[in-house]
Amino acid sequence: MPKTSARLLSLLSLLQARRDWPGALLAERLDISPRTVRRDVDRLRELGYPILATKGPDGGYRLDAGTELPPLLFDDDQAVALAVALQIATTAGVGIEEAAVRALNTVRQVMPARLRRRIDTLQVTAVERPATRPDPQVDSSVLMALSSAVHAREVLRFDYDATAEDNGVRPPPRRVQPHHLVTWGGRWYLLAWDLDREDWRTFRANRITPRTPTGPRFTPRELPGGDVAAFVTSRFQGSDGTGGWPCRGEVILDLHAEVVLRYTREGIVEEVGPDRCRLVLGSWSWPGLAATIGRFDADIEVIGPPELKAAFTHLARRYANAAGVEDEIAGGCGGTDRILP
Repeated sequence: MPKTSARLLSLLSLLQARRDWPGALLAERLDISPRTVRRDVDRLRELGYPILATKGPDGGYRLDAGTELPPLLFDDDQAVALAVALQIATTAGVGIEEAAVRALNTVRQVMPARLRRRIDTLQVTAVERPATRPDPQVDSSVLMALSSAVHAREVLRFDYDATAEDNGVRPPPRRVQPHHLVTWGGRWYLLAWDLDREDWRTFRANRITPRTPTGPRFTPRELPGGDVAAFVTSRFQGSDGTGGWPCRGEVILDLHAEVVLRYTREGIVEEVGPDRCRLVLGSWSWPGLAATIGRFDADIEVIGPPELKAAFTHLARRYANAAGVEDEIAGGCGGTDRILP
């Protein structure tokens, strides 16, 4: 029979692995008597583990939630996953970085050497996006309040970035049905149904000041398209959330397909001949799409639609005015080198 300490750790590992354990099955797995199982359960309770017991022929044990966090037992893969998650949390920008560092150090100190070496090989460096001004951190208490409202399906009231209003007047609180808390480009957003505007909205979490108490419970609405990631992505692309860019066009470029593909993140690139390719691309506006295609220093043949041709005409006139050309659009700049994005 293993020593009591080793046996307790094995029992704790089993209790954490599933919700309910029949006493007879625990005795069989640990190769001990049911009486010894009861004694070991009592020892774990003395150490602070809240273990519930059920009586009867099918009675057993369950590791319940307690008022304090007791010591936990992880296998090798769980310990490594926890350490990786804590490293990522140190770059989350939600006000928990210091706590994540302390927790990571605590976990690392108790790890065996073989696992510590695996963790030390992973180094995460946060690279911030260039910006005219840094984004304010999101208070972790705000994230918890938003997440709780989403989980409880309760109407949420909050003040939203009153300082950003043009007239300087504090707007009334927003009333929403919160559906999802998401991250996009290093920022946190709340995806919700706005009760006053009767439409889906995405709110920057760092601009939200929740009000209490929350409102009544609600039945979640069906998200257009049914996919959260696709809906949020399309909203940031300027569409109605049903998917895809609102403006999509097709052109022929006098460039090799491999060159165009290298600088095209979202789109279709097909080779149509030597140093010629077909490009299908989308954008939030027709001038924006034309400007994106114009980054390639190559001759362009617009296949369609007519809105894209009109956008090229519009930009050509704007660029000609910027260059001081009144009656004609200037030709090439005299160079032969192509400037790629």
